[in-house]
Amino acid sequence: EAQLVESGGGLVQPGGSLTLSCAASGFTFSTYYMTWVRQAPGKGPEWVSGIYSDGRTNYLHSVKGRFTISRDNAKNVMYLQLNSLKTEDTAMYFCTKENTWSTRGQGTQVTVTS
Repeated sequence: EAQLVESGGGLVQPGGSLTLSCAASGFTFSTYYMTWVRQAPGKGPEWVSGIYSDGRTNYLHSVKGRFTISRDNAKNVMYLQLNSLKTEDTAMYFCTKENTWSTRGQGTQVTVTS
């Protein structure tokens, strides 16, 4: 059974940085498109970034240049480096397998506030 576990969130000031991790198990991680999706309070899920098995990446326009997605297939881990954080980045961040919402883990909270 596929399992995803997110970690690395926290409370930071605007302009700060965080690195999120997503540990995967129960499936052949290296062969799947993986994504980060966030959900702010009272709002629906918002796709943030994705990375293909060959390393190609894509980003939500508002985070491009600030966030960097990566993966380590040897460790079955995906990362999201968040730089130049803004208050509007505050949300629960989830990782998913193939951008399928039902595969997400428990999420990790990112709060950006002064």
